[in-house]
Amino acid sequence: MRIPSDILADIDRIAESTERSRSYIILRALKTYLLNEGADIIATIEARAELNAGEHEDFDTVLAEMERMIAGKVA
Repeated sequence: MRIPSDILADIDRIAESTERSRSYIILRALKTYLLNEGADIIATIEARAELNAGEHEDFDTVLAEMERMIAGKVA
């Protein structure tokens, strides 16, 4: 993996000031990415796979069911 020198310099500064290795800092950064933005991307990939497999509900059907539920509670 090629890391731009400015980013590597920041990683080295953080590693030195926290007395951690460069690898530790990079691993933590990758884990943080995967927990945040990466998780959103993975969720989108899985949702698309479910849609492609036909695992979804028609929005109009869901909306109609919600309207029936609301009407039943109001009446």
